Amino acid sequence: MKIGILTCAKLPDLNPEDQQIIPELVKYNIEAKAVIWSDKTIIWTSFDYLIFRNTWDYFEQETEFNLWLDHIEKLEIKTLNPIQVIKKNIHKFYLRELELKEIAILPTVFIDKTNELNLSKIIPQHWKKAVIKPAFSAGSYLTEVFDIKDIEAINTRFASIAKDKELLLQEFASQIQSIGETSFIFFNKQFSHAVNKKPLDGDFRVQSLFGGKYSLVHPNQKLILQAQKVIDTFQAELLYARVDGIIIDETLHLMEIECIEPDLYFKLSENSLQRFVAEIVKLIT
Repeated sequence: MKIGILTCAKLPDLNPEDQQIIPELVKYNIEAKAVIWSDKTIIWTSFDYLIFRNTWDYFEQETEFNLWLDHIEKLEIKTLNPIQVIKKNIHKFYLRELELKEIAILPTVFIDKTNELNLSKIIPQHWKKAVIKPAFSAGSYLTEVFDIKDIEAINTRFASIAKDKELLLQEFASQIQSIGETSFIFFNKQFSHAVNKKPLDGDFRVQSLFGGKYSLVHPNQKLILQAQKVIDTFQAELLYARVDGIIIDETLHLMEIECIEPDLYFKLSENSLQRFVAEIVKLIT
């Protein structure tokens, strides 16, 4: 059994936490190595499975990444998570479908590609502050928070982006700055652990790259079941998924569900790496 753990050119050897997956798999007599998804010298058919982990530049190479997914699919190489899940998860319009399944999401306007972006016409009048970002994005890529009084400047800035990309326009939740965002991590559709992420004072971005602070938390069963409801909308197998949201009045408001390359915070939860690898073994054997 040979596994390729997918990464990007920026992290050719995987990030430090994910590097530990390889020696853990050796304990099960499984060979694994880091492989850069965009490396054209890789013979993909030499792998029995591919596992998505650190493909952290996919949103910067949208066309190339989609073509590569098609290529892997045609080769019929098994992947974790499955290619069909990946294809849907990289475009955040999936939130619209989840909302129809009675999953609570942050108030969102979904904007199709357009040559005539007019945010003033489509933004709800009672919103005071909003977030705008591409539907195909990650890590706060091309993401801006703005006051409604600045909407014309934002419209000008995003008019050219809207010609090529679908956009999400979301009401800004001030709770992101006070209570932060909570991530519920699932392995093989089973809850593993949860992490709270708070931005620096005055910022809205929770990523550690921007100074976000992370801590292990222990949500109550009611909240875990709300996150599980999101997971249960998937028919396919899921090696991992991270349900990200803001908890307001004991209700989890979904921001996104990450099924492609999320940080799983192994360092913050004891034995979570070992649990993760055990689920890999279950799914491939």
